[in-house]
Amino acid sequence: MKKYISFITSFTIIVTFIPAIPVFVSGKNGNEDIRSTEISENKTQKCYKVLDVSTGEVIDVNKLDYVIGAVCAEMPATFEEEALKAQAVTAHTYAERQCMRERENPTPELCGADFSNDTSRFQGYFTVNQAKQFYKDNFDLYYNKISDAVSEVWDYTIYYDDEPIVAAFHSMSSGKTESAENVWGSDIEYLQSVDSSQDISAPKYLEETEYDSETVKNKLISEYPEIQLDDDYTKWFEIKDVSDAGTVLSLRAGDIEITGNDLRSVLLLRSAVFEIECRDDKFIFTTKGYGHCVGMSQYGANAMAQEGKTWKEILEHYYSGCTISDK
Repeated sequence: MKKYISFITSFTIIVTFIPAIPVFVSGKNGNEDIRSTEISENKTQKCYKVLDVSTGEVIDVNKLDYVIGAVCAEMPATFEEEALKAQAVTAHTYAERQCMRERENPTPELCGADFSNDTSRFQGYFTVNQAKQFYKDNFDLYYNKISDAVSEVWDYTIYYDDEPIVAAFHSMSSGKTESAENVWGSDIEYLQSVDSSQDISAPKYLEETEYDSETVKNKLISEYPEIQLDDDYTKWFEIKDVSDAGTVLSLRAGDIEITGNDLRSVLLLRSAVFEIECRDDKFIFTTKGYGHCVGMSQYGANAMAQEGKTWKEILEHYYSGCTISDK
């Protein structure tokens, strides 16, 4: 999903590295009557149309079943019930926004579907059989837990200016979420940096990724064929600009300037919040958090739920200024 201005995701627990970008971060088309009609029609439909990329078949999936399958694919079943509910509402919001956008500008490759089951392009989704394979002996326990949580909230949607939002989420932040502008270059009013300090206690919050210099050289040249690298490998990188949330906004790599997310993609780093150390002909990249860090932090949501916060309070924290409605 590196080259798409499209939502997520699914970078998360299941998909280990996708530099997720929300679907259609651009603004409204200005025709409010048409937009309101589209939203109303979307909400009355009972199914989503999903393209199975393995068979080319477009299948109808009941909306509730889809949201349950999306939560199964996108959040650990061991998380708190209120966190699972928050994830369910983001999953439904994502699907509604994507449906609306497909009505406006159909994607030929989707063959009339709303989205596909290709998780490099769209939100993750498990069928019941896939959930059985994933959960194994714990299937009944975990699937029922998620189904019960989703059933209470799945028809709610998060809105901003009367349209479903870009419901971006990630595994864990650096301790503060990142703004959409710093990651994707588009300022979105409700995707601003907010406190998520509970993430610091999340598993694998701080991780080291190690590469020898020859591997880094080959990866850089493969991505940037014209790059010039000094004979001294310790001079290859220089971090230039870092956001308040810790994201590397720009760095020099050889004789070119790239973003932290560019390097994250090239080297498969856990996040663009990183420090670089050179030692014994090796690079050690120490990352904080996991994912693009925009929108709802899943581990942050779980920590808030453990503190007694409701799913609405979680969503209102991470998507400030939005309205949550079952209209």
